[in-house]
Amino acid sequence: MSRFWSDIVHRLAPYTPGEQPAVSHPVKLNTNENPYGPSPRVLAALNAELGDHADSLRRYPDPTSRALREAIARRMGVRLEQVFVGNGSDEVLAHVFQGLLRHADPILFPDVTYSFYPTYARLFEVQYSTLALEADFSIDVDAYRRPNGGVLIANPNAPTGRALPLSEIERLLDANPDSVVVIDEAYVDFGAESAVALVDRYPQLLVVQTLSKSRSLAGLRVGFAIGHPDLIEALTRVKDSFNSYPIDRLAQVGAVAALDDVEWFDKTRHAVMATRDALTADLQALGFSVLPSAANFVFATHAEEDAGALAAALREREIFVRHFRLPRIDQFLRISVGTDAECAALVEALKTLIKVAS
Repeated sequence: MSRFWSDIVHRLAPYTPGEQPAVSHPVKLNTNENPYGPSPRVLAALNAELGDHADSLRRYPDPTSRALREAIARRMGVRLEQVFVGNGSDEVLAHVFQGLLRHADPILFPDVTYSFYPTYARLFEVQYSTLALEADFSIDVDAYRRPNGGVLIANPNAPTGRALPLSEIERLLDANPDSVVVIDEAYVDFGAESAVALVDRYPQLLVVQTLSKSRSLAGLRVGFAIGHPDLIEALTRVKDSFNSYPIDRLAQVGAVAALDDVEWFDKTRHAVMATRDALTADLQALGFSVLPSAANFVFATHAEEDAGALAAALREREIFVRHFRLPRIDQFLRISVGTDAECAALVEALKTLIKVAS
């Protein structure tokens, strides 16, 4: 009964996640999941935890996730006190909005970006302004040279897939020495440059990553942030005022195993990138314009086909892609990179649909 709702609930427009199809064998290219399974070491670690240490499940996990934070620090070449972990990068970002971005001036982020940003801003009552991407959907760093309460950039950007080089991130940081600059790197491992290399030089920089994409752990929900210890302390204070145990025992041991298996990480991410390039070429051969992508998805539009109609027709064939009914991008499809077979099925379906439509 809505009469019992808090006032803010009436004003919320919740984030809409990608559809989880209720069919037996979908070609699921709509939620940017990795088409390859996690490292075999992850499964071994989970089995060991459930087998040899099953009794431990009755006890709370380590509230500091120290072993996981140590693994991240090793992998990223930073100190333990520079690492924060959360229940997926979405939770990390929620703590960022609460602990670092709520100031008098509005925060800045692009007009076309991850749609959770305005959702969080409304939820936590953070003022924000969106800055228009260029006509080619690239980010104009110079536009962020204005007073702000923080800057939030997804790099590579979502849903466009375009990435800023590290030199442009540095220019962004140089232009904003007195406000927090958050670089959301959910897709960075598929071809972009990480800003983690800059955290020791820029105390206002916070880099957020996830194990959902390049390490195939979307089901375990593990995200992390790297930055100056003062920024990490702010996030820890928020976390410990909300949920002291965000990462369960299985997620901690599985994440550590995934981070330590660099060979599997490199093998699978390079496979995704190779398939992405092949898919891009196939789509272009069908008349699509495809933005340059450094992510595990492509963003494509066809001059003679309606994107919404194509998405609906593909769905009837149990092929699922993402279509956003939003300004500037309502004629684009965001297509996750699947296996070679899944992408081939998509291309064959599009050949039929475009032929029929023409």
